[in-house]
Amino acid sequence: MRKLWAAVLACSLALAACSEDPAVAPAGSRPQPGSAAPSSGPGPSAVLGPLSRVRIQVPDSLATAPFNQARYLNLPAGWTASVYARIEKARFMALTPSGDLLVSQPGAGKIRIVRGGRVSEFAGGLWQPHDMVFAPANGRMFLFVAESNRVVRYPYDNGDLTAQQGQVVVDGLPDSSTPELRGAYAHQLKNIAVKDGRLYLSIASTCNACVEDTVSDPQRGAIYTYAAGGTNADRKLLARGIRNAEGLAFRPGTDELWAVVNNRDNTLVPDDRDVDGDGKSDKGKRMPQFVDDYPVEEVIKVRDGGFYGWPFCNPDSDNGIHDMPFHRDYELNRDGQHADCAKADPIDLGLAPHSAPLGLTFFNGAAIVPLHGSWNRTKPAGYKVQYIPWTATGPGDPVDLATGFVEADGKWWGRPVDAAVDTDGTLLISDDGSGTVLRLTPPK
Repeated sequence: MRKLWAAVLACSLALAACSEDPAVAPAGSRPQPGSAAPSSGPGPSAVLGPLSRVRIQVPDSLATAPFNQARYLNLPAGWTASVYARIEKARFMALTPSGDLLVSQPGAGKIRIVRGGRVSEFAGGLWQPHDMVFAPANGRMFLFVAESNRVVRYPYDNGDLTAQQGQVVVDGLPDSSTPELRGAYAHQLKNIAVKDGRLYLSIASTCNACVEDTVSDPQRGAIYTYAAGGTNADRKLLARGIRNAEGLAFRPGTDELWAVVNNRDNTLVPDDRDVDGDGKSDKGKRMPQFVDDYPVEEVIKVRDGGFYGWPFCNPDSDNGIHDMPFHRDYELNRDGQHADCAKADPIDLGLAPHSAPLGLTFFNGAAIVPLHGSWNRTKPAGYKVQYIPWTATGPGDPVDLATGFVEADGKWWGRPVDAAVDTDGTLLISDDGSGTVLRLTPPK
C-alpha cells in the first residue's frame, strides 16, 4: 500500500490530461446563477506540467503574518499566485450573481463579502455558517446558507452588500447543542447543494467510527434531500455510509451529485498482512505504518439509495485508486453481520489517506479539490490543491495544482479549504490556516 501511494504522489508531478478545452472559463460547481451550464464532455486535452516555485504577490496592506515574509507556492508553468483578501479562518466561498465574493467564518458566526478589495460583513449572528449556494426558486434568486443546526435561504438582489430577511428551510439539525450528544460533535459543520428545487444536505458523523450514528434520526454519516422551500419539507434519506461528505457539487450540465469524503482514522489491520515485516500476521492490530496509508479519502458520485461503507466497510486501495471495493472493518464488522461490504457502492476515486479534502469545484472540465491536511499522519499529507481531470467514465488520476503550504521543516503556514471560479476565470482558494483568499491565475 505504501508503494501504491508513493506512485500516486510521484504521478502528481507528471503531465495530466484534462478532458476540456484548455482556455480557462468559469465552470465551477457553483456556476453563475442564471448562466448557461458550461460544457463538460470530452474535448481537446489540456496539460498541467511539472510544478515550479512561484512567489506569492502580496499588496502592502495585506502583508501581515504569515505574509510578513516571502511565501511561495509550487504551480504549473505560467501560473501565478497573489493574495486576494485577508479573512480570518476563511472557509467556504460563493460568488454572487454580481461578481462579489462571499466567505464564511463559522467560528465568528459571520459571512464576509469582498467587493473591490474591501471586506465587510454580509451577515452576522449566525450559528457556525459553513457552505453557501446561490440558486433560483419561483423566479427569485436566493442565497442558501448551511449553519450547523439549520439551513436558511436569503432573497438576493444584484449588488446586495448585506443579507435580507432569511427564511428557514431546514431546522432541528444535529450539532453540539443536541442533548443526546452532550456537547460533542466532531463534524457538525454542514455542506449543501441545490438543484431543481431540491436541497441536498450532508449530515456528517459525530465520531471517528461508531454504530450510534447509523441508527439516529436523522441518520448521521448520510446525505438527505429536502424541498428547497418551506421548512423541513419532503425530507428523504438519499445516501448513507458517508462519514463526512464535503464540497457537495453537481457536475455542470448533468444531474450527477459528487462529494469528497473525509474518511476514518486509526483503523485496525483488517486481514493477515504482515505490516512490520516480522513474518507474523498483524490482523486486528493498530499499526502506525498501516494507519498512515489506510483508508483512502474518497471522491464519490452520490447515488439515490447508495451505501458507501462507513463505519462497517473501508475502501480497499491495494489494487488501485479507482472503483474500489471494501474490506470489512475489523472493529465494527469483522464477521460481516452489520453490513455486506460486497454490496456497498464502490468508491469512484481515492485520495491520499488523511489528507482531508474539503472543497469540490468543477472547473474547465476538471475538478479542483483543496486538501486541508492531515493531523495524525507520521508524515503530513494534503496541504495542497489538487486537479482531477474528468474523463468519459468519471474522475481521472489526481495531480497537484498548488503545493508549498508546508515548509521544509514540516510546519505549515496555510491550509486550503475551498475553491471558487472568479468572473475572469481565475481560481480563488480559501485558506483558514493563514486567514487568506488566494488567487491562482492560469496562463492566457
